Amino acid sequence: MSFAPLFASGPVITAHAFAALAALVLGLSQLVLIKAGLRHKVVGYLWLSLMAVVAISSFWISDFAWVGPFGPIHLLSVYTLFSLFFGLRAARARNFETHRQYMRSLVFVALIGAGLFTLLPGRIMNAVLFG
Repeated sequence: MSFAPLFASGPVITAHAFAALAALVLGLSQLVLIKAGLRHKVVGYLWLSLMAVVAISSFWISDFAWVGPFGPIHLLSVYTLFSLFFGLRAARARNFETHRQYMRSLVFVALIGAGLFTLLPGRIMNAVLFG
């Protein structure tokens, strides 16, 4: 494992990848730890911030451009930003089941699902992990 390909890819991709990795760790911890309380809120806001960084930074990454600089992954970024908003709004409205659905979908679809695609041959994270 070598981070050299990631660091060579530029600051946007590097920040995007590290924010995604941190969001993955925090997101999975939020799923298994006790919900409610100050710890859940603090970690949740940190996770939300990291997810926003991941989604927003993706608009400056155009590996698979289809329409101008945008590709299908950018639809996931838009979905992520809307889900963050609606998931936070649900929590503030004390609609915890809706909040849980939004946040779990983000962990499993936006982080794990999209993350698996970064491991395909020819992608930077494949080079980081497998050389």
